[in-house]
Amino acid sequence: MTHRQRALCALAGKLSATPAKMVEKDWQPLRDLGFEDEACLEVAHIIGIFNYLTRLADGFGLKLDADTTEASKTGIALERAQA
Repeated sequence: MTHRQRALCALAGKLSATPAKMVEKDWQPLRDLGFEDEACLEVAHIIGIFNYLTRLADGFGLKLDADTTEASKTGIALERAQA
C-alpha cells in the first residue's frame, strides 16, 4: 500500500467511525500529499456516499450476489458483460 493510500484509508476510517472527532490535523496527511481544499472536499464526499450506500443496503437487508461474493473472497475482479 502506498503512503497516499494509507493516508486516504486512515482519513476514511476516522471520518466513517467518529466524524464528530475530526479536526484539522486529521486532514494534514492529505495536505502534505498536495490535496487542496477542493480535493479534500471530494474525498469527504466519496467517503460519505459510500457510508450512505452501505447503510442503506444494510438497513434493507440487501445481500451481494454469488459472483460478487466470490470475487470479494478471491480478489479476482468481475468482468464486464460485452455489449
